[in-house]
Amino acid sequence: MSSAKELAGRLAALDPDAGAALQVISYFDRLIEGRAGLESLVRGAAVLSGSPARLVDEERGVRVRVEADGTRRDDGGPLDPAWPSVPLTPDGPPAVWLERTGVFDGVHAMVLERAAAAARVVLDRTRGRAPAEARQADPASVEVLLDAAASEHARRQAAVRLGLRDVAAARVVATAEGGPLVEAVPATGDSTPTTGGRRAGIGPAVPVRDLPASWAAARTALRFTAEGTDQDPGPRTVYADELGGLALLADTVGPTTEPVPDVRALEHAVATAPWAASTLNAVAFSTSLRAAAAELNVHHSTLQDRLAQAEHWLDWPVHDPHGRLRLQLALVLRRLHRNAAR
Repeated sequence: MSSAKELAGRLAALDPDAGAALQVISYFDRLIEGRAGLESLVRGAAVLSGSPARLVDEERGVRVRVEADGTRRDDGGPLDPAWPSVPLTPDGPPAVWLERTGVFDGVHAMVLERAAAAARVVLDRTRGRAPAEARQADPASVEVLLDAAASEHARRQAAVRLGLRDVAAARVVATAEGGPLVEAVPATGDSTPTTGGRRAGIGPAVPVRDLPASWAAARTALRFTAEGTDQDPGPRTVYADELGGLALLADTVGPTTEPVPDVRALEHAVATAPWAASTLNAVAFSTSLRAAAAELNVHHSTLQDRLAQAEHWLDWPVHDPHGRLRLQLALVLRRLHRNAAR
C-alpha cells in the first residue's frame, strides 16, 4: 500500500489542494500519535496556514497563541469575529482560530478542522471532559491538600476527594483573584496552566504529596507578575521554575519594607510621564533599543528622546549594562512592593 507521503505526491500532481490537504491530515495524525501537547498543535496550525493561530477554550481555561513563524506569543489582543474559526464540539463556541482576513481556501479549512480534532483528543486526555475548575469545587479539601502542617494522611485523603489519587504530578496556580487552582500535569509536561485570564504565578510540577511546596512557590511567582498595562508593565503570568535567584528578592520585600532609592527614583519617573513605566520596562527587558522601539510602536528617535528624559529623572544611565541591570532590579522590586506578600 502506498504511504501517505507517496499518495500526497500523486494527488498534488492532479490537484495541488487535495495533496496539501492530505499532508495536513497526515501531519496532525502524527502529532496525535506522538502524544503532542496543545502548544505543538497550535504551532502546527500556525505554520501550516502561514498565519497566527489560537486555541481558546474558556471552559477549561486554555488560551494558546502561536505566531506564523512558530513563536508562542499569547498577548495577541482580542479575537476578531471576521477570522475563520471552528468549535471543538458541534454545538460549542469557536475555539481554534486563524488570524487572517485574506485568502481562505480548502487547505486552511482543513488545517482548522484537523487542529480542532487533535486539540479535542489532547484536552480529553490531559484535562478530561469536565472543566479544570471542577477540582476547586471542594475548597476545604484544597486547603488541607496545600497545608504543609496537615498530616500526610489528611492530605492523602484530600487528594483522593479531589480526584488526584492516581496523578503522578501536579502543580498549583496562584491567581490574583480567587483561591488556588490545583492541576494535574501530563507526563509530557506540555500543558497550558489554567489562569482564567487572571494574573497568575505557576508553581512547579511535583508529586501530589509535595503540593504545599508548589503552592508556596506559586505565591512567590505571583508577586513578580504585573497587570500588563502602561502603568504596570510586565508579565501577567510568571513560572516559579523560571525565577532562579530572583525568588530570593521576594523574601527581602514585604508590606512594610522601605523602597530603596532606585525604586523611589523609578516611581518619580513613572509619576512624571505617562509613558515612563512602559518605556523603561521595554528598554530593560528587550534585546535592543530598536526592539524596544518596535514593542512600543514608536520611532527609534522618539525612544532616544524619552530615554534622555527618563535618565535625568532616574539620575543614572540605562544604556550601559550596569545601568540596565539597575533598571531591571528596580522594576522587579517595584512589582514586589505593589504585590504585597500573600
